[in-house]
Amino acid sequence: MPYLAGFVPEEFEIRLVDEQYEVIPLHHFDLVGITVNTPNSPHAYQIASRFRSNGSWLVLGGPHVTLLPSEAARHADTIFIGEAETTWPQFLRDFLSARPGPVYKSDVPPNLNSLPIPRRDLLIMPKTISGSVFATRGCSYNCSYCCLKSIYHHSFRTRPLPEIMDDIASMRNSFFVFWDDNLFNDHTYAKELFRQLTPLKKRWAAQVTIDDCRDVELLSLAGKAGCIYLFIGLESFSQESLREVNKPMNQVREYAGIIEQIHRNKISIQAGIVFGFDSDTTRTFSETMEACRKVKVDGVTPSILTPYPGTALYDKFHADNRMKPVDWTSFDSKTQVAFYPRNMTSIELLERFHRFRSEFYSLPNILGRVLSSKANKLYNLYLNLGYRKAHRYYMKKRTENLL
Repeated sequence: MPYLAGFVPEEFEIRLVDEQYEVIPLHHFDLVGITVNTPNSPHAYQIASRFRSNGSWLVLGGPHVTLLPSEAARHADTIFIGEAETTWPQFLRDFLSARPGPVYKSDVPPNLNSLPIPRRDLLIMPKTISGSVFATRGCSYNCSYCCLKSIYHHSFRTRPLPEIMDDIASMRNSFFVFWDDNLFNDHTYAKELFRQLTPLKKRWAAQVTIDDCRDVELLSLAGKAGCIYLFIGLESFSQESLREVNKPMNQVREYAGIIEQIHRNKISIQAGIVFGFDSDTTRTFSETMEACRKVKVDGVTPSILTPYPGTALYDKFHADNRMKPVDWTSFDSKTQVAFYPRNMTSIELLERFHRFRSEFYSLPNILGRVLSSKANKLYNLYLNLGYRKAHRYYMKKRTENLL
């Protein structure tokens, strides 16, 4: 939202609201924009209804709107489909001229040159929250559970390096996150990015694939440029499961060696792990716990397999009559199961998923990982305690769902 606010001309007075930290002021505004993802879409539609009832012009954008525009259009005056670098400024011009359209769609990949600096000054949130920036957009891979290709154009693009440096330098945060889908996708570009980033002496995190972490020079430059941790979607320790979802670039037998190389550069690894693949059984959870210990990941972000609209997995499960009745709130990948698993019941999947999280983020296991870590022990402790807190939040949310 701060990024989109950077496009807004001086004619507008702007207020950004993050519902995690503020109460939404449900009074009249000339224009209200809401970002919608799949699990929060029912809530977003309720907010939209409140604003439309008081005469505000209501705009919806975000991943879910792009994936299901006909549904979103019933809840808005204007919707945005796809990327907004060209369509959002055009809409603002139309709105100022009192002729806004109902649909704005990105038909070609937007140029990522000469983009505005995000209006981070409009955010009200704790100072401990990190800033974010993006250098690239898109991913060259095509995993069957990922809706990225349906949200963005089928192309990988980069921003000019001087503009990224200006963006990063404008942040007061000493730590930030690259909000890229795969920052290492273009090795040559990433290496030059890190060379230019090093003098700024910032600390940062990013999402990458383990396949790209084979490049020793790339990891070395990332570490020297201030990389603290990388989120890497290992997804599974079963090669069969990886083949199921079209992720052959992940080779389980290579995990330990590549993770060791990442640690050699004092970079922590937060591993994305998904449960619920067709080859998963109830034994998968304990096997995954042991595998995580052996390869020495510093943290895990576990998720329940979720077949989002616009993915090949969603189409396959629909064709096989394995989708549960639509309730978008069950698509949060943490508290509910949106489909019928093959080798266990939905209840078994959910219960063992939460048991895995509880065990992985137990205090003894956290302490053991931190003490044996080859990366930044203090940061790993902070990271693990943060995920322990998140687990307790999701357990509370699940209890509320049951009630």
